[in-house]
Amino acid sequence: MPLYEADSSIDHINLWTVPDEYIIFYSSVVDGQMWCPDCRRVDSLIKETFGESGPSALIVYTGNREQWKAKTNIWRQEAWNITSVPTIVRLKNGKEESRLVDDGPILSKLSTWTKS
Repeated sequence: MPLYEADSSIDHINLWTVPDEYIIFYSSVVDGQMWCPDCRRVDSLIKETFGESGPSALIVYTGNREQWKAKTNIWRQEAWNITSVPTIVRLKNGKEESRLVDDGPILSKLSTWTKS
């Protein structure tokens, strides 16, 4: 299944209803690249894992550095409680089943985690 990018106007509450199996929270693109080096570090693995033959995933950009760091960022709030980017959330029946947070765990566990 392909990897999709969420529209910037996506409602953070209704995100639970997307048909995709995974939601990937990334830093936003600033000056042609994601501002977060950890997000850039995992990007090629993400594209490889969630390519045409992989599970479906939706990328959500959390904002520029200033927006992300703000305590009022909607992705940091109760509905999602994202504390770090990158974060990958696995959904099952509209609920969070598990998540991988930060580049280290994503780089070391992603391939086996998506197959479990």
